[in-house]
Amino acid sequence: MDKPNGMPVVPIVPQAHAIVMRSDAELEAEHQSAVIFPQTIADPRRKPRFKLEVDITITSRASGELKGRTVDISESGIAAMLTVEAPMGEVVELNFTLPFGPVTIHAMVRQRNAFRYGFEFLDPDFVPESIRRTCRDLAVDQSRMSPDSQ
Repeated sequence: MDKPNGMPVVPIVPQAHAIVMRSDAELEAEHQSAVIFPQTIADPRRKPRFKLEVDITITSRASGELKGRTVDISESGIAAMLTVEAPMGEVVELNFTLPFGPVTIHAMVRQRNAFRYGFEFLDPDFVPESIRRTCRDLAVDQSRMSPDSQ
């Protein structure tokens, strides 16, 4: 399928896929024309995420103190909506309160999609018990509310 200018039309690949570009040398060796091949990649998340909406304060060396609202949490990280940019790759301090008490933890800014940021906890082996307990409770609560359980 080509556009009027002769350029190939490339289908949009879902987020769970990656696009693999092959070099000209590889293509010439196989006597093929340039093609983009979608390839399925497993989700790298180690722990399930659970919806959680609480206030969060992010302390960043580059941006200062940022206020936001969490979106979801797992035992390996947390996502939050922020109105001020947090630098990708920066280690930040997160402060938020869970049902089992306040949490202060260091994390790296791993993802950004518009105003949504993903933070990965730095030491997955040292996650506060309050995060583990909250995730366990949310797993039970959210499984009761899911349409599949009715």
